[in-house]
Parts: sequence; structure tokens; C-alpha cells
Amino acid sequence: MISGKMFWGCFLGMLAVYVCGLPATLMENDSAQFAVMAMRMVQENDFVNLIKGTEQYLDKPHMHYWLAALAYKLFGIHDWAYRLPALLLTLAASRACHGIGKELYNENAGRLAALIFMSAQTIVLSVIDVRTDAVLTGFTALSIWQLLRYLELGSTRGLLWGALTAGLAFSTKGQIALVVIALPLLCHVAYTRRWYRLADLRLVWGLLVFALAISPMLYAYYQQFDLHPEKVIRGRGNRSGILFIFWEQSFERLSGEGVGKNSSDYFFFFHTFLWVFLPWTLMGLAAFGNRAYRMARRFAGNKTAPAPPDAEAPGGAAGENTSGNPGVPEVLTLGGIAIIFLIISFAQFKLPHYLNILIPLFTVLTAGYLDARRKKGHWKWLRRAARLQAGIFGIVLLAVSGIVFWVFPLPGAAAVALVLVLVGSGIALWRQMADPLVRLAVISVLASVGINAVMNAHFYPSLLQYQAGSELARNFVREVPANPPIFKFSEEHTWALDFYSRQPVRIVRGGNRTDLAGRWVYVDEDKRRSLAESGWEWEREIVADQFRITRLQARFVNPETREEVVGKRYLLLLAPAAP
Repeated sequence: MISGKMFWGCFLGMLAVYVCGLPATLMENDSAQFAVMAMRMVQENDFVNLIKGTEQYLDKPHMHYWLAALAYKLFGIHDWAYRLPALLLTLAASRACHGIGKELYNENAGRLAALIFMSAQTIVLSVIDVRTDAVLTGFTALSIWQLLRYLELGSTRGLLWGALTAGLAFSTKGQIALVVIALPLLCHVAYTRRWYRLADLRLVWGLLVFALAISPMLYAYYQQFDLHPEKVIRGRGNRSGILFIFWEQSFERLSGEGVGKNSSDYFFFFHTFLWVFLPWTLMGLAAFGNRAYRMARRFAGNKTAPAPPDAEAPGGAAGENTSGNPGVPEVLTLGGIAIIFLIISFAQFKLPHYLNILIPLFTVLTAGYLDARRKKGHWKWLRRAARLQAGIFGIVLLAVSGIVFWVFPLPGAAAVALVLVLVGSGIALWRQMADPLVRLAVISVLASVGINAVMNAHFYPSLLQYQAGSELARNFVREVPANPPIFKFSEEHTWALDFYSRQPVRIVRGGNRTDLAGRWVYVDEDKRRSLAESGWEWEREIVADQFRITRLQARFVNPETREEVVGKRYLLLLAPAAP
């Protein structure tokens, strides 16, 4: 049983990891890009039009950018302010996982679900490399929780809060939010046969709240696109923002039209799941496999066949919950995961963080499964599972050692002390916990705390020294306090340079002595060589190392070969004597 003291100790440990990562430099492309888009809202006092560089931005709705802009208004334009809404909504999603787990199972499962969610690798990463998914996941998890309370208890408050957060989720990323919310709940309604909840007149109030929640986003889309049919977006004119968000968006994502195709691998999300749910991957796979088998037996109507080892009868150990829900509570999570997984697997444009919206369902499914094992007294299985998780902790120790001793070495004494603290903590907690489920949970959370504390406090700060845009901007602001405009010769995005210099870099085409003399320009090695060969001279030069840090490769990770793949980027103050 996970006590309150143990829960809060693990939770606060994970929270410290998240807070540690707040001031890290923003990564290119998406994090820095979205931060710049929100920054422009504040600087230009325009909260209606979304602009990406020099282009009108149609792909995603406004909510994520509005929240970041609000944080800038309150705290100033800082990287940690940009991340703050993502952190707060991640905490809200953790609370929602606790609520769903408690509603479907019991308090113990709820606490375990919250810890699994907070320590899942992709969730930790989503608050460092912040895109729209952290905000989306927070709102969708809250909506599922509150609407489940309406379905189970008839709670009007649950209906209204669920409708509000569904509207905010829709205003964050569009139709996928409603799919993620609706499908698990419909699976639950279909199995429990609570169709009467969908005929309740109170739903009118819920629809009204949903409409009010999405109205600011619809107004902004209407103002930016519907009133301006002359705007050409991805080669098409006469684009309706409202039609796009209600109809065209998801079809474009599924087909790859407009956004492009990057993967036709239908198993992309299957092998991606292996790392995004670490350190809980093995437990998640066991939970899904066992519950899918159990569900298939039920739907096949094979009631006389022997049940799987840990199957529970309706209303039995796994079915215990605060609402008296009959049947199998995993229908909500299992059905939602299976259907949504299938849908997104057929999309032609895929990225690993698309799985984030499923993590709340996976966490509740896994927590309920592990809690059921404990209730049935499967101590031998739980002890084996705890040893497996201890093995993952051992792998984490190896990864931490590799980082602090080899990839980006810490001073010897500090590196040794860090590893010894992790080893000692693991041994002490393992010996202290007699309950194998608590052992399993604590060693898993410690594994997440260990690796992500090192990543957030040491690895990312060291890695981001090779992101030239942010390094050049910091040096530029320090060395040139007047912060004059910066120009570039191509449409290559420079999001980190834009953000940390607090100004969008301007594009010039061609260039002569009249318009470029005395200007600062951003160039790569080839362009710098070209300028020199053309007779240009410059008075000052700021240089920084450059590597595409989101695409690590072995030669970069190896300190001995790193310089072979690291390039240079420059800020040049062109001299008036240029030809």
C-alpha cells in the first residue's frame, strides 16, 4: 500500500526534477519556435494573428501560445516563463490520473497512477522540450476525469468542468483532443450501458460551456483567415480557419497533405512506446497484454474457460472503486488506447510526442493492473516485477555514469559522489520497503528522478552550448547592449537566436553596401566564406559551435570525435568599406 508519506516523497522528488529543468535553454525547432510566436504576440500586442517567421500560421489553434504569452505578461519573456504553463498542466494531468484511478479502482491505484504519469520519460521531456502536447495532455486528462465523474455519479459539476477543459483542449490542438476524450468515455458508456447519461438534458449546458470555451479561438481564426480570403496558406487561397479546425486539420495530418509525410511505418508508435513510457514500459506492456486477453475472453463469451492467473470477477478486487462501477473498469483505458493507437498509426506524419495524449490512459491501466495483483496476493509475481524494475534502475545508473564520466564529464569527485548517492538511495529504499508493490513503485520513480535530474541539471545545459542560435544571442546581447537588428540571407529558421535576442531576425535577399554596411548578419561557414571571397569585410565577429542537438549521433556523443561533426555559426558586423 502506497502511504501518503511515501506518495508525497516520490511526488516531490519528481517535482524537483521538473523545476530543475525550467531555466534550461529552449531547444530548436518547435520549443523555440512556439516561444517566439508567443513572444511576438506580447511584443506586437496582437493576440489574434499567429505568425511563424514570415508566414501565416494555420496548423494549430491559439491556446498554447496564449498561455505562454500570459506567462510572459506576468513574469517577463524568459524560457522558464514559457515552460510554466506546461508544468502547471502536467501537475493538473497528474491529479487527473489520480482521480481517474481512484474512480475506477481505489485510492492506492490513484496514487500509483499519479506517480507513473509524473515519472514517465516522455512526460518529463515534454516540460523541457515544450510543444503543444503538455498543455493538450493536461486538458484532455482533466476532461476525461471530470466527464467520468458525470457518467459514474451524475455530477453536474463534473459535466461542466469536463466540457470546459474539453473546449480548452480543442483550442490547443484541434480535433485530436475530442477524439482522445470521447473514445475512451464512449467505450466506458457502451460497456456499462449508461446510455441514459447521453440523453440527459444537462448536456445542453455542457455543450454551451464547450461552445463558450472555444469561442475565443474561433474568433481569432475567423479574424485571421476567414476575413482574408486573399491569404495564401501552403499554396492555397481562400482558406477558412473555422472550416480548417472543425474538418480539414485531422485529415491533413492523417494524409500528410500540407504538413508533409515523414513516416509510413505503421509500427512507429509501437517501438516508440518502448522508450516513451520508461521506466514503466515492461509494466505497461504486461498490463495491456493481460487486460486485452481478459477482455477478449469476456467478449467471446467463454465463461467456462479458465481465466488468466490474475483475472477478477466483476465487482471483485480489480473492480473495486468509489462509484460502484460494475464490470471491468479497464474498458475505458484499454478501449481508448487500442482505438486511438490504431488511428494515429495510419497517419502519414508521425512524431514520438504524439503518444503523450495516451500516457494518462496507460498510467491508469498500469496502476489498476498492479494494484489488482497486490489485492489478489500475487506476491511472487510482484517481487519478480520489482526485481525487473531494479534492473532498469541499474541501467539508469550506467547511463548516468556514462554521462557524468564520459559524455560531458563532471569533476571527478562530484561524479563519484552523484553515483554513490543514487546507489545508496536505491539500496536504502529497497531494504526499507517490505511491500513488493511499494518497492516496485519507489525504485521506478527513483530511476526516473536519477536520470532526469542529471539530464535537466547537467546534460541539457552542456548539450545546448552547441546550439549556436542561443549562444550567439546571449553573447550578442552582452557585447552589443544597444541590441540592433540582425539580418540573415536565407529563410532558414533561427528560432533560438530570435528568442534570446528578443527580436525576429530579418531576411535580406542579395545585399549591397548601401543596405548592409554597418549591419549585423547571421551566417553559416559557407556563407561567411562566400562573403570573404566576394570582398566583404567585417569589423566584429561573434562565433559559436553548432550541432543539431535534437538529432544526436554517436560521433557527437563521443568526446573524441565530437569536433568532427560540430560546425560554426557567426554574427558579423559588416564594414562600411564593403564593395
